[in-house]
Amino acid sequence: MIFNAFERLVALRYLRPRRQGGAVSVIAFFSMLGIALGVAVLIVAMAVMSGFRQDLMAQLLGVNGHITIRKDGGRIDADSALVERLMEIRGVVQVIPQIQAEVMVAVGNAATGALVRGIALEDLKSRRLIADNVIAGDIDDLEEGRNVLIGVLLGPSLGISVGDRMAFVLPRRGDDGVVMAPEISGSTVAGIFRVGSADYDAALIYMSLAAAQSVFDLPGQVNAVEVFVQHLDDVDRISAEIEARLGPGYDAVDWQEANASLVTALQVERIATFLILTLIVVVAAFNIISGQTMLVKDKGADIAILRSMGASRGTILRVFLLSGASIGFAGTLLGLLLGVAFSAHIEELGGLLQGLQDSLRQVPVFGPLSDYLEGTIRFLSQMPAKIDPIEVSIVVGTALVLTLLASLQPAWRAARLDPVEALRYE
Repeated sequence: MIFNAFERLVALRYLRPRRQGGAVSVIAFFSMLGIALGVAVLIVAMAVMSGFRQDLMAQLLGVNGHITIRKDGGRIDADSALVERLMEIRGVVQVIPQIQAEVMVAVGNAATGALVRGIALEDLKSRRLIADNVIAGDIDDLEEGRNVLIGVLLGPSLGISVGDRMAFVLPRRGDDGVVMAPEISGSTVAGIFRVGSADYDAALIYMSLAAAQSVFDLPGQVNAVEVFVQHLDDVDRISAEIEARLGPGYDAVDWQEANASLVTALQVERIATFLILTLIVVVAAFNIISGQTMLVKDKGADIAILRSMGASRGTILRVFLLSGASIGFAGTLLGLLLGVAFSAHIEELGGLLQGLQDSLRQVPVFGPLSDYLEGTIRFLSQMPAKIDPIEVSIVVGTALVLTLLASLQPAWRAARLDPVEALRYE
């Protein structure tokens, strides 16, 4: 082992609280708590960010394809040959031809913008985020005429529900490019869905592919093809292979390119959060330096005696290095346990706080405080958290390295101490 039994015995003995030198033990204790707090906060913050990212990706990729194919001119022949050619690519699991178009939706005097997607009913049913979250009406009714499925927030904004009529206002241009009077196309609301994202719930409309081809004058054609892959890490390779197979004029855009600003913001936020919260561990590491420096000064005579008895400088170095590293190890282990436990039960803790809030509401003195914290507590009870073993390992490794580096300077100073100078005034 790196540290022998004698070095472990002396190092741990120096960490015990004693009548003399109690200040050193107090500093060591608070250094350990600081490291534990920093590690726990880092683990919880990274877990919560991973949970939000997972929910966001589930919503984003539950509505949109992993890769979207478009063609110059906007028209793609929706034949089975195209689907078969794309399915031959290794890693592709599903291909969905569809029509995507931005329209103005009008009901009486109310109007708003929306995104219409025309898709075959069997393909729509395979999108579990949509098919499993139809809260009113029946998704099978899309097969009838120009029935549509709308987001849960779009209905109230227009004052409509299942069975009501709505109109699409479609811009038109003549062959010479002159803007003509818009075309009005009527539809009936067959169902309402909720995916949990305001961007989609307030602006997304689904209709059958045949109806969309009729409304947007694309007989037998589509203007987009969505491709789903088995592994998201393969989207770059598959996108390049799609463009190579389909030839010039086709453009394959993966979900990261389509949401580049969002992906970049998430990455920057994760890195910034990690670096900022790591400062908590850095501050605690400085406390280790101060505590170990005081310990070296307090144990100067002991160091001189050990040196005179034959202990080498390497032995003294390892004793004090182990002393400081033990503080960091104990704090990191405690922070790991606290952070993982809190992250794994964050929703249950939020539920307990919500129950406590309901109890406080019954007390007149605490009523206003309970109402003030209501939004925060409800948010905490619904906060997602996903513990990523790799991120936890990075946090733990960072904390151990920082505390080990913080212990190195005082240990080096102890090893360089001159026994004669240390005993001169004893």
